[in-house]
Amino acid sequence: MSNEKLPKVAYFCMEYGLQSDFKLYAGGLGILAGDHLKAAKELGMPLVGIGILWKQGYTEQHIGEDGYPYDAYRNYTRKYDFLKDTGVKVKVKIRNKDVYCKVWLVNSFDNAPLYLLDTDIPENGDRWITGQLYGWFGEERVSQEMVLGIGGVRALRALGIDVDVYHFNEGHAVLAAIELIREKMENQNMSFEEAWKATREEVVFTTHTPVKEGNESHDLELLMYMGANNGLSIEQMAQIGGVPFNMTVAGLRLSRIANGVSKLHGQTANKMWEHVDNKAPIISITNGIDRNTWVDKRIIEAYNKGEGLLETHNILKQELIDFVYQRTGVKLDADKLLIGFSRRAAPYKRSDLIFTNDEVIGNYLRSKKIQMVFSGKGHPLDDVGKKIVTKLIEMTKKYPESVVFLEDYDMTIGKMLTRGADVWLNNPRRPMEASGTSGMKAAMNGVLNLSILDGWWPEACIDGVNGWQFGDGFESDNIEELDKHDLEALYDVLLNKVVPTYYNDKAKWENMMRESIRTTYEAFSANRMLKEYYDLMYTKK
Repeated sequence: MSNEKLPKVAYFCMEYGLQSDFKLYAGGLGILAGDHLKAAKELGMPLVGIGILWKQGYTEQHIGEDGYPYDAYRNYTRKYDFLKDTGVKVKVKIRNKDVYCKVWLVNSFDNAPLYLLDTDIPENGDRWITGQLYGWFGEERVSQEMVLGIGGVRALRALGIDVDVYHFNEGHAVLAAIELIREKMENQNMSFEEAWKATREEVVFTTHTPVKEGNESHDLELLMYMGANNGLSIEQMAQIGGVPFNMTVAGLRLSRIANGVSKLHGQTANKMWEHVDNKAPIISITNGIDRNTWVDKRIIEAYNKGEGLLETHNILKQELIDFVYQRTGVKLDADKLLIGFSRRAAPYKRSDLIFTNDEVIGNYLRSKKIQMVFSGKGHPLDDVGKKIVTKLIEMTKKYPESVVFLEDYDMTIGKMLTRGADVWLNNPRRPMEASGTSGMKAAMNGVLNLSILDGWWPEACIDGVNGWQFGDGFESDNIEELDKHDLEALYDVLLNKVVPTYYNDKAKWENMMRESIRTTYEAFSANRMLKEYYDLMYTKK
């Protein structure tokens, strides 16, 4: 099918990671959305993005003298000289007051057009609705979701952009479907049931986190008070999203097809939401990454020429070591094994698992035979996540020459780590990792994954050939049992396979690097991912 005949897609997401200093992203969800738009541009696909122009974006997170993270916010929007004024403003009624949303265009980062809604304009009393990404509490979050969803559909209308398919990347966008239902009821004289059925034919939905708390719910009374129901009755809203109104459940009931973001996650999502009636079928489309953004051209050039990869990798590793030194004053050893780990600080990701038994791992860290660079943020309102960061800071003090933490995790740190580390460590509690695109970035740069069989890795791993698995896919509802099992497996593979190979068999290491690139470069690209979205979800069969 030629691109002219492909369905026109509007992609809705709360965050977009397009460039490190363009602070519209918090983490993996936003990076994925940015890569989605870049793939659409590269492939010439008819897709536009809808998002929010965040005045402050997500938290800057620094480490205080007490070793505890603190959050800082600064205003960024005045610095964004690449924003293009579309001349369009739309309004959304929030708390029974008109809120005006200015629409900006961003197309400066080799991305498909991205339209951003902005309430920080003189017409509004509520200028700060688009202030902080994932900031504040219930009323503000609902306001933001109304701007994204209801305002996003109205922006498309005002811009004259025809849309065949509305793709909601996670539940934050589902109020767009409520607006589509309202349009049909008012303009086409449809009943609620007819409008809902017709809207489902236009909507596709991606569910992400298997963690229950990551699937947002709101009290129906709050949604009615805010005006998020958009003319629907409380009973009709309950039919869509349940009581309380769960945004993921609503997404599943408002779409004709939904997907998880890896094969394993598709299975997990089907189990997780099997109790939901009238939901869309959930298939699997594994995430992919934008190679132009994340893969260093030097390592791919060496790979394509059939040259030795270690020489080029060692240049990238030295760049990471210099970067770490500039940020922390710690000088790591280029000849010693360097493990990278950067994740959102959430309990199921187990950032500090490797430190559990000092008798086993301590001597390797004290001798610098193993070096580790960590990065990550805890959500501003998540004290548990911040305690995880604090534990990592304690480890940098315990092993000051071999364990480093890079504060204020962003795209710049992500790029340096996934290019310059020797090994990429990933140890979530299976099956809680939906995908894990950082491991794909590492793999395409020849950085060898050492990972639990969760997320994308079961699809990619050829154990001992292109990286290593540990844990053998073990699952248990008993967290103590699971953590003990996985810790023993991690130590076994790391100390008996990874470390000896690195120090004693550089030829095998280099072969594994080559296999890592060969087996992932096409299979886990955003281009492959987007083609699958068009084949399996956007185009009606």
